Amino acid sequence: MKPLLVDTGPLVALLNRGDPDHSACVAVLEQEPGALVTTWAVVTKAMDLLADALPAQVSILAMIESSRLAIVDGLGDVARIGELMRKYRDLPMDFADATLVALAEREGLARVFTLDSDFRVYQLRRRGAFEILP
Repeated sequence: MKPLLVDTGPLVALLNRGDPDHSACVAVLEQEPGALVTTWAVVTKAMDLLADALPAQVSILAMIESSRLAIVDGLGDVARIGELMRKYRDLPMDFADATLVALAEREGLARVFTLDSDFRVYQLRRRGAFEILP
């Protein structure tokens, strides 16, 4: 099975028991034994949102260290990221989302673990819509 793309919202919800989406995100993680993949932009955004929660930030780093969460370098996707941000400027598409869409296109991924409704609008080049979890 191909890796599951992970967006910022689930990372934050997984590590915050008070988050209204915590239980749903834990359930997805329990049903996904395979690889999880994201970008540094997503990790940076999650770290910023968890700025007052050092244990949660450390937990994200532990997920990366243990290889439960793989970080993919998207330097080769810079042109496509810019195209995507221009295409979806009316939403607007943020940088972290653009890195995930570009990664999905490059690696042939279509499943995304997100709480962001914008992923219902984003279209993958030549493959259409994302499959969204939860």
